[in-house]
Amino acid sequence: MKTILLSSNDIKTAAELLLNGEIVAVPTETVYGLAANALNATAVAKIFTAKGRPQDNPLIVHIAGRHQLYNLVENVSDTAVKLMDAFWPGAITMVFPASPIVPSVVTAGLATVAVRLPSHPVMLDIIKAAGVPFAAPSANCSGLPSPTRAEHVLDDLDGKIAAVVDGGACDIGVESTVLDVSGETPRILRIGGVGQSDIERVLNMKIALDTNGGDKPSSPGQKYRHYAPKTPLTVLEDGDPGIHIDRDNETVVYLCPAERANMFKKHIVYGSLSEPESLARGLYSALREADKSGAERIIAVCPKGECFAAVRDRLYRAGMDN
Repeated sequence: MKTILLSSNDIKTAAELLLNGEIVAVPTETVYGLAANALNATAVAKIFTAKGRPQDNPLIVHIAGRHQLYNLVENVSDTAVKLMDAFWPGAITMVFPASPIVPSVVTAGLATVAVRLPSHPVMLDIIKAAGVPFAAPSANCSGLPSPTRAEHVLDDLDGKIAAVVDGGACDIGVESTVLDVSGETPRILRIGGVGQSDIERVLNMKIALDTNGGDKPSSPGQKYRHYAPKTPLTVLEDGDPGIHIDRDNETVVYLCPAERANMFKKHIVYGSLSEPESLARGLYSALREADKSGAERIIAVCPKGECFAAVRDRLYRAGMDN
């Protein structure tokens, strides 16, 4: 298969490919997603094949308006409406009781479905042009850092998918926050583009974090080692005395905030502590750059604090089993 590189103006072409059962990488404000018609089980199955994604890992369905939500879910709680009013379109995914119209390949056989209304204009235009919702996990090989540029998608999936729509760099750079609103008490299943304190402020209540999916995850990013470079990665807390151990070792590359760059001989800066959003935006690109550096090990300096929660989650999952 030849993967076509499309521009952000090629909305109609992308929509036609998707309606014909192909899979297409599309930009969102979080990361690039690998989209398929969410109502076409055969098309959705191609996502798992292209990514090498485990079949028990559910997908997020992307919509272009709330009118599409009510076809996909059995009910929408008052809590969910409050969250939609505050954060949609945007980087929050909600888990609802699924309607029978949603194929089981999308939900991994669960009774729930995860849905998001993204804010990226190109993604929204393609959904509108196709007239169907899209199932769209990150457009990378399963387990590797998510793509935040079209070239990242091609690095992983060139020749495995029909097309990539180049919408430039993603603004947020990490995946959406996933919140389960299918029961009486909402739970955060994955921390991401919307912070826990922001959700609690809207709902005027404390929200539990339940980011370990056990044997049957109800959200992407729970069960498996994720976001990981091919090079072994070790996480060090910012300020940990061990941070100096290998700072002059040529076989090690440090991933660090700009404020720590002068501490290491070989380093890649992925953002600034003074701008938490920059660390999220630059993380995956920096991990991919580190993979190409020739280093034998990556040591990632992990910032402390709730405002860095999504970055911390990604780094620790990337370093699992290393």
